[in-house]
Amino acid sequence: MNDRIVIDPQICNGRPVIRGTRITAQTVLEFLGAGDSIDEVLEAYPSLAREDVLACIQYSATPDAG
Repeated sequence: MNDRIVIDPQICNGRPVIRGTRITAQTVLEFLGAGDSIDEVLEAYPSLAREDVLACIQYSATPDAG
């Protein structure tokens, strides 16, 4: 997960994003929370890999996730 989710104060106001993108983990989780499948998220964001979406889910489950 740590190699896929990054926090940089210069990108999206320091929100956790998927490395190499400006797509926040929160955005991905909101899609999933609204009932979209992982495949639907990947369709909406073709630059993402399945592992990126899974890293967002894992990140959200960590106790220190912001």
